[in-house]
Amino acid sequence: GDGGRISFSNDSKLHDEAGETLHLEAMSIFDMGNKLLENIRKVNFTGASGQVQFDASGDLIHPAYDIINIIRNGMRTVGFWSNYSGLLSTISPEALYSKPPNTSLANQHLYDVIWPGETAQRPRGWVFPSNAKELKIGVPNRFSFKEFVTEDNGTGSIKGYCIDVFTQALSLLPYPVSYKFIPFGSGTENPNYDKLIHMVESNEFDAAIGDIAITMSRTVTIDFTQPFIETGLVILAPVKKHIKTSWAFLQPFTLEMWCVTGLFFLIVGVVVWVLEHRINEDFRGPPSQQIITIFW
Repeated sequence: GDGGRISFSNDSKLHDEAGETLHLEAMSIFDMGNKLLENIRKVNFTGASGQVQFDASGDLIHPAYDIINIIRNGMRTVGFWSNYSGLLSTISPEALYSKPPNTSLANQHLYDVIWPGETAQRPRGWVFPSNAKELKIGVPNRFSFKEFVTEDNGTGSIKGYCIDVFTQALSLLPYPVSYKFIPFGSGTENPNYDKLIHMVESNEFDAAIGDIAITMSRTVTIDFTQPFIETGLVILAPVKKHIKTSWAFLQPFTLEMWCVTGLFFLIVGVVVWVLEHRINEDFRGPPSQQIITIFW
């Protein structure tokens, strides 16, 4: 500093707003702060944690950390991490600074971690106690398209494609989930899905599983998973038995439609005859010939 003197000064920008009592004006600023920061950035030594040196932007050069495994009252080092080498288990980062950086996934590994219970097997996580409350999951007891979800009348179990998707997704969780399927509907007819959604909204069910269509009105009240079935564009048409006869070409239209179509053809023919009768010799002659010409 300047002759070893340490001085502070007030900053006019520090002051209380009207009605506040923080007394910011009493705070002082170290006059040699910039000089102190400059000297800190010039630090270069090797301490207990390794090299201590900063770059031009003030960041620590080659930061590294030990990854430790706490075991009861002791600990063991299972690896190291640095932004130069990534995760390593056997070689300290300081020994690699003279070599080209290698952060490939093949080198990213640690020593085995000893988990509570003196085991190297990774625990699955939090487990429901035996007296935990089960999740109540409503499932539609369908009458048609039972491949999606239905209740087996023989065993009383719930099965179907939607159930298989749910159980497979549940098996990917790192912890078990206790649940109970509750059929919704009599099984003699397809249940009302809007009522099922309302029961989830009113907390009668914790969730619902099934071929439930995702609509705008339903997404306002409950959350859906990502869709796993896409129906696409569907056209609903009545099923009729086609009659294979020589008159099958009449089936696309009703009798009334055919009569109206024939009437329009006749009107068009008459209009053409009226316009062409005086100037076109083909529209003259006996009445029978003129009628044939109109239909032609």
